[in-house]
Amino acid sequence: MVMMDRNMDETELKRIQWRCRRGMRELDQLFGRYLRQRYPRSSEAERVLFLRLLDCEDDKLWRWFMGYEECPDVELAALVRIIGALQP
Repeated sequence: MVMMDRNMDETELKRIQWRCRRGMRELDQLFGRYLRQRYPRSSEAERVLFLRLLDCEDDKLWRWFMGYEECPDVELAALVRIIGALQP
C-alpha cells in the first residue's frame, strides 16, 4: 500500500494506481514498485514526469524498461532508469 502525504488525496492516488495497470506483468510490477517506494516522497516535477511516462504506449515502455531501446526523451529516460533500479 502507498502511504499518502498531505499533497495527495485518496481519489487521486487511486486514479494513478489504475493508470499504472498496464496488463503486462513486468510493467505492472515496475510501476507498482515506484508508487510504493518513491512516488509518495517525490517532487511535484517528478510526479508530473511520471504521469507523462504513463501516457506512453505499452510497447514503447516495455522496450525502454527491458533495455531494447533508449527513450528519446531525456527526462523520461532518466525516470525509466530510476524506476528500473528500484529493488523489489
